[in-house]
Amino acid sequence: MALDPQAQAVLDMMRQSGAPPYETLPATTARQLFLGARAFLTPDPPEVAESRSLVASGPHGLIPMRFYRPLGAATAEVLPALVYYHGGGWVIGDLETHDVVCRQLANRAGCAVIAVDYRLAPEHKFPVAVDDAFAALLWVQSEAASLRIDPTRLAVGGDSAGGNLSAVVTLRARDAGFTGLRYQLLIYPATDFAGHYESQERFAEGPILTRNNQAWFRGHYLRSEADYADWRASPLRAASLAGLPPAYVLTAGYDPLCDEGEAYAQKLEAAGVTVTRRLFPGQIHGFITMGRAIHAAETAISEAGDALKAAFAG
Repeated sequence: MALDPQAQAVLDMMRQSGAPPYETLPATTARQLFLGARAFLTPDPPEVAESRSLVASGPHGLIPMRFYRPLGAATAEVLPALVYYHGGGWVIGDLETHDVVCRQLANRAGCAVIAVDYRLAPEHKFPVAVDDAFAALLWVQSEAASLRIDPTRLAVGGDSAGGNLSAVVTLRARDAGFTGLRYQLLIYPATDFAGHYESQERFAEGPILTRNNQAWFRGHYLRSEADYADWRASPLRAASLAGLPPAYVLTAGYDPLCDEGEAYAQKLEAAGVTVTRRLFPGQIHGFITMGRAIHAAETAISEAGDALKAAFAG
């Protein structure tokens, strides 16, 4: 399928802006550039019933989070909850860059959403983000009563690096005997630093995510090549994916991560996990946060939210 014309228009706008590639910038500057781009690409934030700051405790210190309750939820209503990890290559992104996505998912799925501001690289190398992500899930369940959420109806989800963290947290939760996790929402996830995939070759020069900026993200996040095959970095390398909760795996046809996302979905299915696969063949990496310019983002969020809602109801 051809590249979506709206995605092409976004790429043209990015080229015309003259913004430097991330790999030419310090991480702090790249974070500001990424945040600034959201103003042009992200829709206006929809109203929700509640949005407030939270702080969880973890092995590396306090973890800022943001809590959302969907529009129409009664104050005393006990809701299912999605713990959401933002994308950005483990180096960029924060609560602000993914605020709209979290609001949209809360309203569509009718659930609470807790966005996690995990520690970023290179200041905090792997596996600190993994530790923060898992600690946040544990904290959310432990505080379920005060948050008015159901500790037996939880899900994890995220996009790109956040999809990676969601998959890893799900594995870690299984191994720790954690109960209550109903679903994993994996949006164009990075799943395998150690593998070789045709989509990586096909889109080595982009769009959006190039080989060079992937190397920049990887170099900031991981300590050395020894981390590539660690399942906490590459969940596709886990010894077994059996016993995991059902998954929704979204991939984009013009994304270098497309094939490893598909490979992860296939390995989940082979292990007996129920998987809903959704390919957006004409889309680029990162498109779900670009709903102001790319209408398919709304479709993706709506479908993901519906899948979450069904999982919580089951």
